[in-house]
Amino acid sequence: MMFKALMLENAPAFSASVQLVDESRLPAGDVTVAVAYSTLNYKEGLAITNKLPVVRQWPMVAGVDGAGTVLESSHPDWKPGDGFVHNGWGVGETHWGCLAERARLKGDWLVRLPTAFTARQAMAIGTAGYTAMLCVLALEDRGVKPGTGEVLVTGATGGVGSVAVALLSSLGYQVVASTGKASEEAYLRQLGAAAIIDRAELAKPGKPMQKERWAAVVDAVGSQTLANALAQTRYGGVVAACGLAQGVDLPTTVHPFILRGVSLMGVDSVMAPRSVRQRAWDRLATDLDPTKLEGMIDEITLDGAIAKAQALMDGKVRGRVVVRIA
Repeated sequence: MMFKALMLENAPAFSASVQLVDESRLPAGDVTVAVAYSTLNYKEGLAITNKLPVVRQWPMVAGVDGAGTVLESSHPDWKPGDGFVHNGWGVGETHWGCLAERARLKGDWLVRLPTAFTARQAMAIGTAGYTAMLCVLALEDRGVKPGTGEVLVTGATGGVGSVAVALLSSLGYQVVASTGKASEEAYLRQLGAAAIIDRAELAKPGKPMQKERWAAVVDAVGSQTLANALAQTRYGGVVAACGLAQGVDLPTTVHPFILRGVSLMGVDSVMAPRSVRQRAWDRLATDLDPTKLEGMIDEITLDGAIAKAQALMDGKVRGRVVVRIA
């Protein structure tokens, strides 16, 4: 059987194309699935445009995320007809991914599709939204509660940022959204942001200790933005870091940590244990307003994914890109 897939190749030179692939080429795995929807995250943008060396094995089918139906399974937890969600685990980097009509995965990587979501909605959440939920859980686990004070979300019009704003506001937090897109203020306020600040306020070098403002931070940007966010976090505050849109460096000092007791929590979505993933998806099912989710969606077909990946890298995408596969 032949199926469509977004294939990345590096010989004789890098190329990205949607092509027909024989099912016999699928990699090893104990669950074969039909992918109904996938998505474009920042990592897909990097891989499809070849901006950074994300792909570790060639050729590679792109797509970290997928949702759909199990076709065949030798794994005890999965049977044909089960709805699934997949995020991370090196898929799209070292194992063929889900920007394809078919995928073969490991059953231990999969999470059950919550009954609250369709496959389309699950991919509107995707790794970005699941990561945002992990960040919210990190804040809660460190004692941050609604009413504690302002919570900053950086990169707020991106996938992680959009879902973080929606989640935190739904839970009763006072959210301040940082963005470089002044035209998107109405969008962010619709998601629940109480205030908007220009990302330029955080993007330039600043003092290692600044006026205390944030009770907590969800940062998807890194670099100088994260450094300034730390310098502005209140005594005992918590910062959840999950991204590197500005850069991988962190030009800060130990002062926020040892003088204000600020906690910097690293949030990983790729290799998180299954129990952690299920906790995040269960909370998404109860805490994320579906009407806010719908307002984030930019739906495309598989054939449009390459052009949209370039637009993502050019900063011309907001919210969540859902790729309709079926």
